[in-house]
Amino acid sequence: MFRQGDILILPVPEDSVTETARALPEAERDGRGRLVLALGEATGHAHAVVGPGTLLRDPDPAAPDHLHLPSGGRLVHEEHAAISLPKGWYRIIRQREYTPGAVRMVAD
Repeated sequence: MFRQGDILILPVPEDSVTETARALPEAERDGRGRLVLALGEATGHAHAVVGPGTLLRDPDPAAPDHLHLPSGGRLVHEEHAAISLPKGWYRIIRQREYTPGAVRMVAD
């Protein structure tokens, strides 16, 4: 398992990916060619993967994202140390926090 700020990355078998998850088009990469897992609402920084890979999103907003890295990659963020990820499939989980009356994603 890997953690960077408010992002948790869990290795999973390929068959754990939901059938309704769809790969984001290559055009979804940011201007630097990175695959953005989460944008920082507070700072504008991003948790992003450098290297070839596919991010899959489910239409259900409660379902986690999945990431496929056929040859591994590096998870980068402007305020955290980079993390090397081995090749494989991953579930991406965003940390949530409780505020009175709501549960929301943590702003990084």
